[in-house]
Amino acid sequence: MKAGSRFLNAVSAVALSTGIVASGTGIVTLASASVAEAATISRVEVRGATRVSPETVRANITIVPGKSFSNADIDSSVKRLYSTGYFSDVSINISGGTLVVTVSENQLVNQVVFNGNRKIKDEKLQAVVRTRSLGPYSEATAESDIQAIKDAYAAMGRNDVTVTTQVVPIAEGRVNLAFVINEGDRTKIKQINFVGNNAYGDGRLQAVIATKESGIFSFLNRKDVYNADKLRADEELLRQFYYNRGYADFRVVSSDAVLDESSNEYTVTITVEEGERYDFGPINVESTVEGVNAEELKGLVQTSEGSVYKAKDVQESISAISKRVAAQGYPFARVTPRGNRDFGNRTIAVDYLVDQGERAYIERIEIRGNTRTRDYVIRREFDVSEGDAFNQEMIATAKRRLDALGYFSAVNISTQPGSAADRVVIVVDVQDQSTGSFGIGAGYAAGSGGGFLVEASIEEKNFLGRGQYIRLAAGRGEESRTYNVSFTEPYFLGYRLAAGFDVFQNENDYDEDNYSYEDSGFSLRVTAPITERLSTTLRYNFTQMDYHGDTDDLSSPYDRAINGSPWERSSVSQTLTYNSLDDAQQAHEGILASATQEYAGLGGTSDFYKLTGKFKWYYTVNDDADIIASLAGSAGHVFNTGGEMEVFDQFQLGSNDIRGFERNGVGPRAENGDAIGGTTYFTASAEATFPLPFVARDAGFRGAVFADAGTLYGNDVDVTAADGVRGTDSSLRASVGLGLLWASPFGPLRIDYAIPVAKEDFDRVQNLKFGISSSF
Repeated sequence: MKAGSRFLNAVSAVALSTGIVASGTGIVTLASASVAEAATISRVEVRGATRVSPETVRANITIVPGKSFSNADIDSSVKRLYSTGYFSDVSINISGGTLVVTVSENQLVNQVVFNGNRKIKDEKLQAVVRTRSLGPYSEATAESDIQAIKDAYAAMGRNDVTVTTQVVPIAEGRVNLAFVINEGDRTKIKQINFVGNNAYGDGRLQAVIATKESGIFSFLNRKDVYNADKLRADEELLRQFYYNRGYADFRVVSSDAVLDESSNEYTVTITVEEGERYDFGPINVESTVEGVNAEELKGLVQTSEGSVYKAKDVQESISAISKRVAAQGYPFARVTPRGNRDFGNRTIAVDYLVDQGERAYIERIEIRGNTRTRDYVIRREFDVSEGDAFNQEMIATAKRRLDALGYFSAVNISTQPGSAADRVVIVVDVQDQSTGSFGIGAGYAAGSGGGFLVEASIEEKNFLGRGQYIRLAAGRGEESRTYNVSFTEPYFLGYRLAAGFDVFQNENDYDEDNYSYEDSGFSLRVTAPITERLSTTLRYNFTQMDYHGDTDDLSSPYDRAINGSPWERSSVSQTLTYNSLDDAQQAHEGILASATQEYAGLGGTSDFYKLTGKFKWYYTVNDDADIIASLAGSAGHVFNTGGEMEVFDQFQLGSNDIRGFERNGVGPRAENGDAIGGTTYFTASAEATFPLPFVARDAGFRGAVFADAGTLYGNDVDVTAADGVRGTDSSLRASVGLGLLWASPFGPLRIDYAIPVAKEDFDRVQNLKFGISSSF
């Protein structure tokens, strides 16, 4: 078709005198030069079409009886007929007043099959190829399908794949098409090298990028899959890493991946230029917009003179000022940072200029590339819609939100001119990625009620492409069984409200202690953002427990509390959460804090008011060595609002609160040894984590040293004088220890060995703890 078009252009001058024009395969003859310039025909005759109807052919040409046409119309008609995919040859000529269209039909595909594929199922391969059963067969389309299959395998780390086709003719112009696949071995990444880095070692930079060297567990996490787009994204991760640590002149010189075909392994080399490290110089805010007071905006600036230059602090300052100015009624105001480098002092002075930007409106928002995620899931992350004033900072905020969702491997937002000078089209290009996971976790706790616990879970963060979160989990221990179901709708009723529920059931049977219990319940919750970092959560909680013990003599506070009857708690709670962590998986800086109040007494057995709070602060001690320090603390007090408290209403401290002690190992106890909990508690912890020496950082292992302290005291449970209670005072407990953390493919795991250095005689010690790691 392209050859025919070029031929037409080359002989156009000749055609005017001889009436010769080009078609799909050669030339056809027109009556005269005048016809070539402006001809008309009375009818269209189709020849050679057997499976395709003549009407379909006529519908795909631009020449209509009774209307004049030219060489351009003939060329366009030929192209349109080829583009249908039904024809291998097309020619057009005129005989008298008849336009004769002669076609040769492509064979039809009877069936498309895939042979040799084990790693990718037929359904997924069928989705990436263009050849379809009962559609036309085209060698060119089959070749493009081969490349599409190779790309699908390359995305999962199998660049060694080979694909061929087999075409088997059958009756009546039909063929069967088979794609024969040799999946080959998995292509690995042997080594990732950095050139030009002086401030940070290779190990630290390898921890920053998403591409990882192949290791023993790479087949589970697939982080060692080479992809050119992924490498471009790694370049951006490196830029952000350096920009947020004072290196404003940093740039990636090059990034290359060389495949050793003999070993089927890549060697990735990233060359960088770090530049000098800068601090912030003088900071100022200026405004040229009448009615906007620059002095009032200075309090919103997150940057301060003398601190290390961080690009994210500049971005947060721009965002805060933009939102304030827009709220004051200036939707077109623009905030532009102007940096002035002082090379001698290695500082960057920043002026935030507020001026009146161009008046532009959003004509439409185009969503492209989402094969799974629904359009509305992407659109709702924008605080603007069609017809609103165009604000660049709101677009940047939407991109940060889309990146944070975890639904996409890449997010790019660009703008295009609209239908008028004051109209802008926002184009959102995304690439969906897998959001489901299957996890297996294991833990061990010594002492009463301890033993091994194994939990399996299925999690989906983007259920059916609707952005909903669902998790199913079940666990089994030596003396326990657990079941959990969680669901969250992040935009309840179309508002930025995360609503959901949690359902649980626990079964525990402690034969040695002659008691067992089953507790089950549910929680209904809704979370509303207050700012980008601050949110509030409202919950309704219901729990029911069936306790079975030696109720004949009622010697245990647990026996007296339950006495064979179900115990129920019905409560409402409200939590205020502040989160400024730089990374939810491995925080290097920031604060995670929460404060909760809970009232129980809406029916049920319990009647109390609780106040609890906890925080954790992260700080990077040495960036290159990746040593991270953290301080944590928590506190709580329960107020009796309905007479007698039950043992289940009071606080209990676990081995996560003060390591080195058993679950319920500290605090008030009845004389028979039962832990009855307390009305007040305090805990504090200091910890430093670091990469293990002589172990590749990509393996995810870190060491830890820590010190914990705390106390649990007070009692409002009715305990008989015969029983007595010990430990109601605020005696301090403390421990020191070592830990091993592993960011495993099965989830974050941790082993701690702690030695109590301050304890009471009746406390129960547990030196070794193995289980799943968590932020709090």
